[in-house]
Amino acid sequence: MARIALYPGSFDPLTLGHIDIARRAFALADTLVVAIGTHHGKIPVLDVATRTALVDTEIAPLAGHAGGRLKVMTFDGLVVDAARTAGATLLVRGVRNVTDFDYEMRMSQMNRALEAGIETVFLAAGSDVGFISSTLVRQISAMGGDVSAFVPASVQDALGRVRS
Repeated sequence: MARIALYPGSFDPLTLGHIDIARRAFALADTLVVAIGTHHGKIPVLDVATRTALVDTEIAPLAGHAGGRLKVMTFDGLVVDAARTAGATLLVRGVRNVTDFDYEMRMSQMNRALEAGIETVFLAAGSDVGFISSTLVRQISAMGGDVSAFVPASVQDALGRVRS
């Protein structure tokens, strides 16, 4: 039976931290579904089509290298509903620190209460990317700062087009 994992997030923008978690998630599943969600309380910097294209560009080569499959989907609703739609039994979540862990632990318990057949797997961020957050990257980029140490070149270019 194929193992399908769902990696949900806004990916606004996709960072090197996200890519690190995705790369490592391919060791856990045959198919990784990157699920780009809509957060009703936020206005995204990058539109969903751009985020989808960037995820495909940057993560698809990792799937090929790992012998796995990448799917990219969007969702607007509960993560457990997106997981059901994707046929996923694993949720992959990256954690950078204890604050992330506390929040993600509560979310995993809530998700398990909603759908007992879906397990959450936490992957600790690598020390080289654990300080990166999409929020900080957006702020630095909006102020004209150099984000090249935090995102792939394709993402940096997309952020530059938004600023122009």
